[in-house]
Amino acid sequence: MKKLLLNSFVLFALLWISSCTKEDPAPTVDYNDILGNIGENVILKTYEDLATKAVNLQNAAKILAETPSETNLMASKNAWVAAREPWEEAEGFLFGPVEQEGLDPALDSWPVNVIDLSNVLNSGNAITADFLAQQEGTLKGFHTIEFLLWGENGNKTVAQISTREFEYLVAACEILAQDAQELYNLWNHGGGNYIDEVINAGNGSIIYISQKSALEEMTNGLIIIADEVANGKINDPLAQQDLSLEESRFSANSKADFANNIRSIQNIYTGTFGNYGNGKSISTIIQEKNEALNEQVLLEISAAIEAIETIPGTFSTAIFAHSDKVSLAQTAVRNLQMTLEEQVLPIISNL
Repeated sequence: MKKLLLNSFVLFALLWISSCTKEDPAPTVDYNDILGNIGENVILKTYEDLATKAVNLQNAAKILAETPSETNLMASKNAWVAAREPWEEAEGFLFGPVEQEGLDPALDSWPVNVIDLSNVLNSGNAITADFLAQQEGTLKGFHTIEFLLWGENGNKTVAQISTREFEYLVAACEILAQDAQELYNLWNHGGGNYIDEVINAGNGSIIYISQKSALEEMTNGLIIIADEVANGKINDPLAQQDLSLEESRFSANSKADFANNIRSIQNIYTGTFGNYGNGKSISTIIQEKNEALNEQVLLEISAAIEAIETIPGTFSTAIFAHSDKVSLAQTAVRNLQMTLEEQVLPIISNL
């Protein structure tokens, strides 16, 4: 009887040990394909597009300075608008080199410091790219170039551009192209290789100890730009009825800026940029966790873009004549911000 009990105990123990050794560990989800797609096909491709179009703007400015004409002025304006698009679509991921190297203020400080700009133009300083590289952001970048091309009231003619302004324009476009190229190089594999920090998050990255931390930074970037559009770019000139607070007011490009900022959210969230990207993205994660929430985010992104683009006329005129439509656009962006902050981010933070 004792032998039978002992054998039964041994058999039970062996079965228990066997069941423990066969038990699978807690499943671990690998998000490398998502990080790789967003990094390679959205972030890097956006910066590559910016660098290319900044060179196009630089070349257009040189032609304008060498052969002033209304045709060449319009070509420079069109090149500015074209270069502006990928920059605004990059504002959903203002982390990494663009922040660390101070390239955001160098490229996009506003409002323009018109007084200091006039002082430089009236000085005896040689206006070169090297000179402008040493100046603060409000004396270079997109909006200084915009002011030189369009003028205070947005109707500047080529005959109104002075020799010194042509020199300043060429130098400012050159430094913009240099900064855009530097930004791309710092992310690119052959340069600073920040892209590898994102792709290898949690697997050798110095900056991101986990894949979740990289995905959290991306998600927070979307929240930050939604907040900036709703509560800064739209709210400040609307609430204060002050056009000097409007971004891209000289070119009347503000609505396009705001819409492209929301597209930067769309691009990161859906894992696509133009014809690039395979769709593996934050949306993929949310879809698996909460299908209804994913659909809500996609609808709110589209609604925000549509509300901005359907504001009547220019943003400058709309904040006075159609403030209700501007407020509706602001609400649409705030709704998106709230959803990202209160529902999407907690899911990412709990991966």
